[in-house]
Amino acid sequence: MTGADDTGAVRLRTMTAADLPAVLRLERVMFPEDAWTEEMLRGELADQPRTRHYVVAEELPAAPPGEAGASAATAASGEIIGYAGLSAAGGQADVQTIGVRADRRGAGIGAALLTELLGEAARRGTEAVFLEVRADNDGARLMYERFGFERVGLRKRYYQPSGVDAIVMCLTLRRRAAMGFTREEQ
Repeated sequence: MTGADDTGAVRLRTMTAADLPAVLRLERVMFPEDAWTEEMLRGELADQPRTRHYVVAEELPAAPPGEAGASAATAASGEIIGYAGLSAAGGQADVQTIGVRADRRGAGIGAALLTELLGEAARRGTEAVFLEVRADNDGARLMYERFGFERVGLRKRYYQPSGVDAIVMCLTLRRRAAMGFTREEQ
């Protein structure tokens, strides 16, 4: 994935505890009223990979002219510009969080993060992926709808202290046969 401007490539990789300071800085800027705490994020990472999958989007430095971009970018570490997390157990998954730095929104990074989470949910054999999105976050809601998520509920005044409602959405990845039996098509 490459940026739309003169920045380097963006790569997704597994989030580690070493990423927490940068992720927490972004979290506080993007979600000032209800930002996750360090303890919350550490707890999520502690259960990775058993029931959690957290990734960061890292913008790599642009390769100097004349150098192969891929080889230069592979060795470099860059600035974290987004992150996402998934919880998966018992045939269902929940998108815990997705965040992209404001100046990088609209470049496909959120979609890449969501694609990664959905791929992980599928690898884990989940049947459905759920999420909550702020009712006032039209950009995120529209992205989820483009991926096929459908509104299945509303949680009134879910986000505190602002009191903003949460729209509950679901994407079915595969359908379970009734009573656990499969039906052979003829």
